Amino acid sequence: MKSKFRVKGLDCANCANELERAIQKLEGVESVSISFMTQKMEIEYDESREEEMIQKVKKLIKKEEPDVTIEEV
Repeated sequence: MKSKFRVKGLDCANCANELERAIQKLEGVESVSISFMTQKMEIEYDESREEEMIQKVKKLIKKEEPDVTIEEV
């Protein structure tokens, strides 16, 4: 399943790359792409674990970048 999110509070392109790499390592994530320029994230994951995956991603983002928030588009 693919979901798109608006990413708020990203400071730089490097931060986006770091988050992308960290999220990619989560079990169940098939692919992730974060664009600093558009402030958007597209993530593909196991559809049967949708709620769990979104919670894991939010938790990881809070840990890595506390000022960053995401909302589904």
